[in-house]
Amino acid sequence: MNEITSKSNGLIKELKKLQQKKYRDQSQRYVIEGFHLVEEAVHTNQDLEHIFVNSRGLHEWQNWLHSQQLDYTFVSDAIFDTLTDAVTPQGILAVLHMKEIVVDLTQGKWLCLDQVQDPGNVGTMIRTADAAGFSGVILGKGTVDLFHPKVLRSMQGSHFHLPVIQQDLMEVCAQFEQANIPVYGTELNEQAVDYRQVVPTTHVALILGNEGQGVRLELLQRTTKNLYIPLFGKAESLNVGVAAGVLMYHFLEK
Repeated sequence: MNEITSKSNGLIKELKKLQQKKYRDQSQRYVIEGFHLVEEAVHTNQDLEHIFVNSRGLHEWQNWLHSQQLDYTFVSDAIFDTLTDAVTPQGILAVLHMKEIVVDLTQGKWLCLDQVQDPGNVGTMIRTADAAGFSGVILGKGTVDLFHPKVLRSMQGSHFHLPVIQQDLMEVCAQFEQANIPVYGTELNEQAVDYRQVVPTTHVALILGNEGQGVRLELLQRTTKNLYIPLFGKAESLNVGVAAGVLMYHFLEK
């Protein structure tokens, strides 16, 4: 066990910057907070650079850290709080290196997110894609950063289980078209089709859009069909995360 006692420590000052996207991108590192995420990172052989614990973390997780033969650094609560934005931190966090991800877009089931900006929604949809056995998730321009702390907490390690990439969705649609993979957008208008009328296929791409504006028109014009989920109560719409879950489970093979 190592120990850092000063907030002005060079490593602490450097890692604090990882709360900002530009520094995460520059250093290709990010922070995960909480025992479940750290445990999942260890079990899936992620590239961990540092593990930090405070007094609570030392009390609760020291035996586990020793059982995993992991090096870790003890810091005060005050120093720990500078590295996390969690309201009630669990006392353990880790710094990870980002992995380069290569995917094959000529097959599989893909969830595409167009300008989805709420971190909780993005994390929930990635977690649901993981649960539904999708091949991966593609974050289009304007979608919140995958390594935003709230996205990481919401998806609970699902990005360790399936590929999540950031790519221009217009380019992605062209690749799906070349591979003869049907692409379904989501839209509320007279031309859209009730999703229940579409037969699930082995390969498919679904596009979900911004919480307020939906999927951009230029993307909707590139799709195979655009779908809607019928509403039977008085609510005007579904949360985008809920809608994504309904559609992904519909497209599971029967």
